Amino acid sequence: MAGDITLKVIEARPTDVGRGIARVDPQVLNDMGWQAGDVVSIQGKKKTAALVWPGYPEDTGHGVVRLDGNTRRNAGVSIDDKVPLKIAQATPAEVVLFAPTVPLRITGGEEYLKRYMEGRVITRGDIIEISVMGRKIELMATRVAPPKEGTVIGERTRIDITDKPAKEEKVGPRVTYEDIGGLSAEIKKVREMIELPMKHPELFERLGVEAPKGVLLYGPPGTGKTLLAKALASETNAHFETLSGPEIMSKYYGESEEKLRQLFKTAEEQAPSIILIDEIDSIAPKREEVTGEVERRVVAQLLALMDGMETRGKVVVIAATNRPDSIDPALRRPGRFDREIEIGVPNRQSRLEVLQIHTRGMPLAKDVNQEKFADVTHGFVGADLAALAREAAMRAIRRVLPEIDLEVESIPVETLNKIEVNNEDFLAALREMEPSAMREVMVESPNVHWDEIGGLAEVKQQLIESVEWPLTYARLFEHMDAKPPRGILLYGPPGTGKTMLAKAVATESQANFISIKGPEFLSKWVGESEKAVRETFRKARQAAPSVVFLDEIDSIAPSRGGMSSDSHVTERVISQILTELDGLESLNDVMVIAATNRPDIIDAALLRPGRFDRLIEISLPDEEARREILKIHTSKKPLADDIDLDDIAKRTDKFSGADLGAVVNEAVMLAIREYVLSGQCKADEEICEYKVSKKHFEEALKKVTPTAIELDLYKRFASGKAA
Repeated sequence: MAGDITLKVIEARPTDVGRGIARVDPQVLNDMGWQAGDVVSIQGKKKTAALVWPGYPEDTGHGVVRLDGNTRRNAGVSIDDKVPLKIAQATPAEVVLFAPTVPLRITGGEEYLKRYMEGRVITRGDIIEISVMGRKIELMATRVAPPKEGTVIGERTRIDITDKPAKEEKVGPRVTYEDIGGLSAEIKKVREMIELPMKHPELFERLGVEAPKGVLLYGPPGTGKTLLAKALASETNAHFETLSGPEIMSKYYGESEEKLRQLFKTAEEQAPSIILIDEIDSIAPKREEVTGEVERRVVAQLLALMDGMETRGKVVVIAATNRPDSIDPALRRPGRFDREIEIGVPNRQSRLEVLQIHTRGMPLAKDVNQEKFADVTHGFVGADLAALAREAAMRAIRRVLPEIDLEVESIPVETLNKIEVNNEDFLAALREMEPSAMREVMVESPNVHWDEIGGLAEVKQQLIESVEWPLTYARLFEHMDAKPPRGILLYGPPGTGKTMLAKAVATESQANFISIKGPEFLSKWVGESEKAVRETFRKARQAAPSVVFLDEIDSIAPSRGGMSSDSHVTERVISQILTELDGLESLNDVMVIAATNRPDIIDAALLRPGRFDRLIEISLPDEEARREILKIHTSKKPLADDIDLDDIAKRTDKFSGADLGAVVNEAVMLAIREYVLSGQCKADEEICEYKVSKKHFEEALKKVTPTAIELDLYKRFASGKAA
């Protein structure tokens, strides 16, 4: 048990954050004879203590200790530092006095804090973070009795919170690497480029190369670019300068460039230092595309400062943007930005990590399954998931609002303890949310299920295999090296349910759904139609897995060569769709479904495997399907006993699903008309007894005739494709 050992500090897993534990290499635990639950003293620039827990199997033999951001801060160490650890005697705490780091009044927080901190080790000077109503509150332990190294808060400990703030030097927001979910690979890349040259410049001197000087972080809004830069500022001991793009702009000649020079001069004087330029596209746009002279001079000044005649010493520049293609190309070369790191839309595992981070301080009910929500939030970025957690919390607060007297200055602790976020809160929040990447193109999410579509069993099965299975059984597809179809063309007579099938696919697969009505792409401006196609597919790739539904595709993709009066815009649109579907840029996790009732006029290049792999005919329903469709349409209607749906199904040959819907609707309207014109009493009891009878259906069948359709057209198309 005796003796101390020096271990390398690495970051904690998100699930261990805020628990006051040190996960020690299992081999070290064994060699030192330490047990899980022992108190260990950590001696960095400051002294703190934590509870020993065994490390993960992958840590074995590496001589590491996992500490979260809060413990690292209390010990005054950063990641990759070597820190001595030694076992301390656990002593029950009698009194602990906490003080907020900023002026703050906390009423009745002692009981909550005691429950939160029970079993934790506390050292005088430690700062703990608690999350209250989505706000982080920092408290410093200003007095601990008895003042020993391993003081543990227990049942008999008295906890007091003073209103007088403790003095704590604080620069900028405190963000640790553990506050960032799902970006472990990106964090590793950024750290090796920025922390390594600052801590160990001799490595680069020995190799005779200059250390990297710039990193460009790019990706969709809300993925964590600025948050990653904030974490770097908190985690490194370097001087940190931040510049939000537009703030350097000035109406006076030459002043914008002067502000930039001053910023770099300050950073050089305080070296080693980091400069963060957020939204760099606003101050460094492409010079040939901007009209203002100021922007051009600012770009030129930035180029000169980053890699001009004068060296900039140990100054690293981090830039963040969600529009990398708008930045001047001269900036995007080694020597200025040595590495460009994409911060993309998170995958399933990353989404789970982000959700765990945002629900860390949340009182969750036992029925909340975060893994399930990680599964269904395709295309959600970190900011969307944070909003989801916040919205769920707001719903939980609404439940206790009737019990709260808003006139009272402080809310009782018993009421606060009642607040619990349950599964229904998350589901309700999810129904109102949509991924930020999809807001420009997303339609109201359809709510059509498979059981609402009569017949078409084989078609439904093909769509389930093509769209749902690749998402649900992704590992199986990977194991079998199977490639799901990229595109499906639904063709058939009007009213047979093609659009409805696409809506059901979107609802059942829980993928992001982008609906495009064919002619929406067309514009009178040259190049705009093609741009609309590009943007739609770009959004679909960004929010993958997604389903792009092109309704009435014959309007935008007719056979090329036949149109001469539309300035060849449809030909260019077809070419753009062809390259998007099967071009150099692969279309991963994006399914394209198109619907048409004129398959004969669609350009032949679209109908080959690799573009529309599956051509599915949606024919007129047979008798069995017509019976199912009639059952669905009449399921909630008050029908009289004399109605025989089987008989109606037999008599409606060549009726489409839409025609059958019209028959049912017409019968209902006839029944309503008869009741109203009869002048009977409108009492609720009598209305409830009134029903749609056989005579109403007989009359409706005389009025509704099936849509005249040239069925041979579809047979010829199908036989031509088969041949």
